[in-house]
Amino acid sequence: MKQNHRKSDGRLALTIGLCFLVALMEGLDLQAAGIAAVGMAEAFSLDRMALGWVFSAGIIGLLPGALGGGWLADRYGRKILLLCSVTLFGLFSLATALAWEYYSLLFARLMTGVGLGAALPNLIALTSESAGPRLRGIAVSLMYCGVPLGAALAAAIGMGGITFPWQTVFWVGGVIPLLLVPLLYRYLDESRQFRARRVEDGGASLTALLRPGAVSATLLLWASYFFTLLVVYLLINWLPVLLVDQGFSQGQASQVMLMLQFGAALGTLALGALMDRLSPLAMALLIYCGMLGSLLALGMTSRFDTMLMVGFVAGLFATGGQCVLYALAPRFYQTAIRATGVGAAVAVGRLGAMTGPLLAGKMLAAGAGTAGVMAASAPGILVAGLAVFWLLGRGNRYSEGEAVQQG
Repeated sequence: MKQNHRKSDGRLALTIGLCFLVALMEGLDLQAAGIAAVGMAEAFSLDRMALGWVFSAGIIGLLPGALGGGWLADRYGRKILLLCSVTLFGLFSLATALAWEYYSLLFARLMTGVGLGAALPNLIALTSESAGPRLRGIAVSLMYCGVPLGAALAAAIGMGGITFPWQTVFWVGGVIPLLLVPLLYRYLDESRQFRARRVEDGGASLTALLRPGAVSATLLLWASYFFTLLVVYLLINWLPVLLVDQGFSQGQASQVMLMLQFGAALGTLALGALMDRLSPLAMALLIYCGMLGSLLALGMTSRFDTMLMVGFVAGLFATGGQCVLYALAPRFYQTAIRATGVGAAVAVGRLGAMTGPLLAGKMLAAGAGTAGVMAASAPGILVAGLAVFWLLGRGNRYSEGEAVQQG
C-alpha cells in the first residue's frame, strides 16, 4: 500500500511539474505583447488603437481556443489536446518574431492565442483530476503559479531594454514550448478519471452547463471570470505603457511589471491555500478589496519605490484572485464535462480579457488618464467579488459536480 501511495504521489508531482512548465511558457507568451509593446510600436509605426488591437488579437484567439480545447478534450483526452495546443502556440510565437508587417503580426498573435486558450482548460483539468478533491486547490495553485512566474520571466527579458530586440521574448516563448512537447508526450499521463469515464456517445454539449441545477453556478462562474480577467489583462497589456506615460522609464516600467508578477506568484500560492480556510465573505473581501485598492493606488502613485510596492500588491490580488477562480471551477462539473465547463468559463473570461485592453485604449485615446482607467474598473470588481462570494458559499454543495449532471 505504501509503495502504491508513493507511486501515486510521484505521478501527481510529475503531472504538476510538467503542467507547471507549460504554464510558465503560457505566462511568458501572455505577457510578451505588453513587454514588447514599445518595440513593436516603433517597428510597425503603431498608434495606441493599433497597439490595442495587437493586444486584443491574442486575446480574441484565446476565446475559441478555450471553448474548442475544453470541448475536444472531453472527447479525445486532455493529453492529446495539450500536446496540440503547446505546439500551436510555440509555432506562432516564433511567427510573431518573424512578422513582416502589421497584419501578419495580428494573425500570428491571433493563432498564438488559440493555442494558449486551448492549453489552459486542459492544464486545469489534468492537474485537478490527478490531485483529487482533497488536494485540488493547492495542486491547481502550484501549477498555475507558473503563469505569473513566466510573465516575470518576460518582464526580466524586457528589463534588458535596448540590449535585446523586441523579438527576443517571442523567440523564447516559441522555442521552449516546442522543446517541451516530446517531454509531455513521454512522461505526462492521461487523466485516470477521463480514461475511466470516457464518453463513448459523442460527449456532453455546452447546453449541459445551462441545465437546471447547473445554470446558476455556471452563470456565477462566467460573471466572476469575465470581470476579473478584464482587470488582469488591462494590467498585463497596458500597465507598461501607462507607467511610461506617467514619467517612468521603460526599464522602471519593466521592474514594476516584474514585481507585479512576483506578487502574482505569491498570491497564487497564498490565496489558493486560504481558499478552504477562510469564510466565503472574508475570501471575497480579501481578494477584491485588495484588487480595487491596489488599482486605485497604481493610478495615483508617482514615486518609483512606492510604485514597486503597489505593483507587487496588485499582482498578489489580481492574478492570485484569478487562480482562485481556476481552482474553483472544476468543483462544479463531473469528469465527463469538466474540461468543457472549465473551458467555457475560461472563454467567457477571455471576453473580459479582450474587453479590458480595448476599453483602456479607447479611454486613453479620449484623454482619460491612468487614474481614470483604473477607476473605471471598480464596478466590474464589485460584480466579480459578489459572484465569488456566492460561489465560495455554495462550493461544498456542488463539490465534485454532484449537482451538475451530464444528461
